[in-house]
Amino acid sequence: MIERKKLRLGLLGKDVSKSDSERIHIFILKQWGIDCEYERFSVDSDGLDWAMRRLLGDFDGFNITIPYKRDAMEYLDNIVGDAVEYSAVNTVLNATHTGYNTDGIGFLQMIRSVGMEYENKKILVLGGGGSGRSTAAALKKGGAEVFMYQRNRKKLEETCAQLGITAIENPEAGGYDVIINCTGVGMHDTEGKSPVTAKAFCGAEAAIDLIYVPRKSEFLRLAEEQGIKILNGASMLFFQAYYADCLYLDRMPNEREVKEFYGKYEKEYLLTEETL
Repeated sequence: MIERKKLRLGLLGKDVSKSDSERIHIFILKQWGIDCEYERFSVDSDGLDWAMRRLLGDFDGFNITIPYKRDAMEYLDNIVGDAVEYSAVNTVLNATHTGYNTDGIGFLQMIRSVGMEYENKKILVLGGGGSGRSTAAALKKGGAEVFMYQRNRKKLEETCAQLGITAIENPEAGGYDVIINCTGVGMHDTEGKSPVTAKAFCGAEAAIDLIYVPRKSEFLRLAEEQGIKILNGASMLFFQAYYADCLYLDRMPNEREVKEFYGKYEKEYLLTEETL
């Protein structure tokens, strides 16, 4: 638990230059009367060791995003909760060098918030990295029939065996109720690209992209053209950040509170951006 009235937090990823995490964490902590200094670390694989040591040595805690949610685990003394099941960490509490994962609970909070059903649905998860693993595991636990695709067949089969889900060979075949992009394709230098073509959405009810910059990825644009419901990852980012901040402060999460906070945040930032 961190007992200070000001926290020093950070974000680690390959390219976090466009991340909303800083704004979100500052906003959430402000609701509790706590100031936050938040620093972003964009590093390639050669810079990971330096960044991890710097973050663990100089900060109160930090968040991790693509593609280091698994690599970071070797630097930590403890892996607990969902991070064990997902084999991926997105939140680190430095006082104990402990890794957590709030992606799964943040994802389920996101789809519940828009009334999207997932129990007994056939759901295809694209990508088997940290975000894909946590999304797939959370959905399976919630009663969905989960399928996964990634290009590296060996890693795909290993991941699916660990999570107890089904590996597929062709994501373009269609026939899934929901398709979720957890690959990162569509952001940064791949903006304007989609991991699948329009054929993949045949028979689908909804498409979800964890990408939130741009707000409507090429993946979501293609899905929308097929007349199905689309959702980006903006609210998931907020929800997983809320649960991470609860871990930093040893606060009990409150679903009514997180909905209230997100409503305020959405009104102050997201709805304003959409009208610009």
